[in-house]
Amino acid sequence: MRTAEANSGRRPKAGGSGGASGSGRLLVRFEAVTKRFSGSAAVERLSLDIHEGEFFALLGPSGCGKTTLLRMLAGFETPDEGRILLDGKDISGVPPYRRPVNMMFQSYALFPHLNVEHNIAFGLKQESLPKAEIAARVKEALALVRLEGLQHRKPHQLSGGQRQRVALARCLVKRPRVLLLDEPLAALDRRLREDTRFELVDLQAKLGLTFIIVTHDQEEAMSLADRIGVMDHGRLVQVATPPEIYEQPNSRWVAQFVGDVNMIEGKVVSAGADGALIDSAVGRLRVKQAGDAKAGDMVAIALRPEKLRISCEQPASEENRIAGQVWDIGYLGDMSVYQVKTDAGVTIKASTANMTRLIERPITWDDRVWLSFDADAGVVLTR
Repeated sequence: MRTAEANSGRRPKAGGSGGASGSGRLLVRFEAVTKRFSGSAAVERLSLDIHEGEFFALLGPSGCGKTTLLRMLAGFETPDEGRILLDGKDISGVPPYRRPVNMMFQSYALFPHLNVEHNIAFGLKQESLPKAEIAARVKEALALVRLEGLQHRKPHQLSGGQRQRVALARCLVKRPRVLLLDEPLAALDRRLREDTRFELVDLQAKLGLTFIIVTHDQEEAMSLADRIGVMDHGRLVQVATPPEIYEQPNSRWVAQFVGDVNMIEGKVVSAGADGALIDSAVGRLRVKQAGDAKAGDMVAIALRPEKLRISCEQPASEENRIAGQVWDIGYLGDMSVYQVKTDAGVTIKASTANMTRLIERPITWDDRVWLSFDADAGVVLTR
């Protein structure tokens, strides 16, 4: 069974970076799909491949088109242009109830007058399946989501997490080829969201189904997905594995949207196989991941706060060191985030794990400090 460690890179991903074919065969394909509402494009000429058995996340801010894309796959919206293929067949004209796809809505949409068992069985009864088969499938679905013994309760008698599981079981009981999840954890409190993420990962691995989740929660996408498609204004701006999205964003926008980041603007002095040397407001910096940057280019260096070292002592190396003063400290329990105002007037964040008690903190407000980082800690962005 897949565990949370899978998304730290210990398990091969279902698909490669940017949609390359992986271990699963191609199942869903969007070909130059466009959808407009009142003349405005919600999705614009979007192309994407999703593989069988993959847990794929569509991540982006509100209004970026991710839910519209999911609804077109489900059949609730029709593309104005382009095609949607499932298993190589165009399903653009197939009604929702005839697609081997099921969608779990953010609101769960449970019938309040039906108990758990009848809510789960509803779709099967609509298909006029034999009673014995319906009973067997419902029993199996209850066991999958660990709701045995609660089948006679009404939705109002359940917790938020239990209602979420009922909605999930109602989708799974129909045995879809693809399960679509529209912000499925948004209504849960933080601790329950975290627990449910691991359950979803394990359930998807156990069933071997293709899951496609829509979320604006970066942590949720990173912890659940084999690959992430980051969307903005109806377009895919990057498709890659969670580590690639975080460590190698392809633009300033992606770097700033996914996680916390320092963006240091500068001009490339030289660039080659060993990286780039960049003149910035905080000094001359060397970065190995220079991409296609060349001498004379105006670029940004993306540096994650946890990649920076902070010390009251001046580093021995003269390369990639920045002097400043602690302006503010954010204590987050497991870690602390330091905002350092550099001598150049630029504020940079550095985070460290709290290995000692708060009262023993070696660095505090107004301290004179040095920030430093390795040449391979940052990435140069040209757009």
